[in-house]
Amino acid sequence: MIGVPHPYTGETVKALVVARAGASLTARDVIDHAAARLARFKCPTSVEFVDELPHAVTGKVAKGKLREPFDAAS
Repeated sequence: MIGVPHPYTGETVKALVVARAGASLTARDVIDHAAARLARFKCPTSVEFVDELPHAVTGKVAKGKLREPFDAAS
């Protein structure tokens, strides 16, 4: 999950999800799952399904690279 610009609140949470092959997962499923387990301010308001997440040389998810398209749009 990353923070992305929002016109009213300044920032909102967006989930970037890599679904397993053959999984029938919807954005609503992801949002409902998060809402049942996270505080309201941590829950995503939008979901984007991606093929893969970028990783740093250490193997961790490179969150900076995830944010780049949204930083350029603002």
